[in-house]
Amino acid sequence: MTRRLLFQVLAAGAQEPPPIRVEVSLVNVPFSARDARGQLVKTLSKDDIEILEDGVPQTISHFSTGAGSSLSIGLIADMSGSQREFQKDHRRDLKDFLKNVMQKQDKAFLICFAGATKLVAPLTASIDAITDSFRAYEKNEKGVVFPSIGPQELRAGASSVYDAIYNTSEEVMSRIDTGRRALILFSDGEDTSSAHNLMDAIEAAQRCGSTVFCLRYTELNKNRWTARNKYGRSVMERIARDTGGLDFDAGESDNLREAYKQIADILRASYDLGYSSSNKNPDATFRKIQIRAKRADLTFRHKAGYYAR
Repeated sequence: MTRRLLFQVLAAGAQEPPPIRVEVSLVNVPFSARDARGQLVKTLSKDDIEILEDGVPQTISHFSTGAGSSLSIGLIADMSGSQREFQKDHRRDLKDFLKNVMQKQDKAFLICFAGATKLVAPLTASIDAITDSFRAYEKNEKGVVFPSIGPQELRAGASSVYDAIYNTSEEVMSRIDTGRRALILFSDGEDTSSAHNLMDAIEAAQRCGSTVFCLRYTELNKNRWTARNKYGRSVMERIARDTGGLDFDAGESDNLREAYKQIADILRASYDLGYSSSNKNPDATFRKIQIRAKRADLTFRHKAGYYAR
């Protein structure tokens, strides 16, 4: 499928034209706050906090709360060989996630990947449409074509975790112009065939303003963690941490709905702020972001920073 046709598919799913975007210097930072008891704080104003870039205080030019705002959720399901035994879990847990998190104003889309990355369900408010498309993808139903996301690479391996996140961020999520954005990754994090690396994937998610939440499904060797398993776990932890999200081990969780509740609570109780960096040099260096409370005993979760491209 051509890139032009892919854009038409995405626009049809969203039922609105793709946005026109221009380069701006505004740095967007979604974040959540907790008090000393670990409870989410939902009543902050921009006067309660300060934001620093590389230790330098910045002037907040935009501040809003997540209460009542819509969500745009990208679901990314790993369908590679190491996830074969978990595919029924993916379908069940994906549906449970949507039922527990989505509200009437929210929309979601579904990406599946092994080597290539496929758009299985475009942006929609229908949970049934997403799960029906997922089932059609699993069964490889005749006549059903799922457009590819990103360039067609020659691959030696069969799991392109980094490419899936990168291409989803760049070609799908960045073209959605409404709502708070989140990516939910169902995978073991064990990349074997991506053209992009871990930092490319994290930077792409940060650039489109997506918080990434990771649900980890790990195929163990006789109930023991292999070196490859540990690598995948560290990947999932890093992606979630650097984008302001959380990671969960689906195999160790007795109740994934508690994980879904935590994700929903963070997204609904989050804030968005924006500032124009006082450092105008586009030197491609990493700029570290820190949010501090002007009153004591608050902790914040947000992306670690950004690259000044």
